[in-house]
Amino acid sequence: MLDLTPWGRSERRLMNSFRNMERDFFRDMDMDSIEGRTDIQDKGDHYLLETDLPGFDKEDIQIDAHDGYLTITAEHKEARDEKDKKGNYIRRERAYGSYSRSFDISGIREDGIKAEYKRGVLKLTLPKAEQKTLPGRRISIE
Repeated sequence: MLDLTPWGRSERRLMNSFRNMERDFFRDMDMDSIEGRTDIQDKGDHYLLETDLPGFDKEDIQIDAHDGYLTITAEHKEARDEKDKKGNYIRRERAYGSYSRSFDISGIREDGIKAEYKRGVLKLTLPKAEQKTLPGRRISIE
């Protein structure tokens, strides 16, 4: 009797069907494009943070440093309308994308952070704060 159902053997559970339907629906969309993949490199006196933000313009991106955290936020809205002579929509497409990520920047000189954005890649130079080394001392046992 189970073989008469419209689902194959791996699809017998209803939740699997919904998961597969969602996966198939979003298959052609590049879901990683807005994810903001990030690389951080130690360059000695500074860190280089590079994050992918394809599809965003420079004006769409905000970078804030506050209370030891660096937050990168990007938001993009786009609308394309095609109307006929009467002003009725023939086609209307809207797109929205946003990204937000925070990083702990304790040990970074906040006043020296520099940012550059080219070809969908945001590069931040994060200068390291000077490490204060306390002089060592011998402790006597009483």
